[in-house]
Amino acid sequence: MEGNDKKLYQIIIASDANDRMYDHFEFLARVSVNAANRLLDGLLEDIRNLRTDPFRYPAYNRPYLPVGKYHYILSNKRYRIVYQIIGNQVFVDDIQDCRQDDDKSSLSK
Repeated sequence: MEGNDKKLYQIIIASDANDRMYDHFEFLARVSVNAANRLLDGLLEDIRNLRTDPFRYPAYNRPYLPVGKYHYILSNKRYRIVYQIIGNQVFVDDIQDCRQDDDKSSLSK
């Protein structure tokens, strides 16, 4: 706990989500390494920020998912970090490019 007694959550990034994050990084790095580094830094910063009050972000509801199971945060203007909260842990389960169809989500599999 920090000095302000806020509850801190442990962050766990699923291997599929980690792979997708680096896929996005590698794709962008073909165009601009600097932009790819900014993307990765932004994603990781937003994920780290989930340690405090992950409930502040909206629910991520889709027909193929249990209602209220997931939350999401938009990162870098076009990436959706999808996560669930279980006890004192936040599980990052997917990182999606919002410009792509939902059928690309690893959650729908």
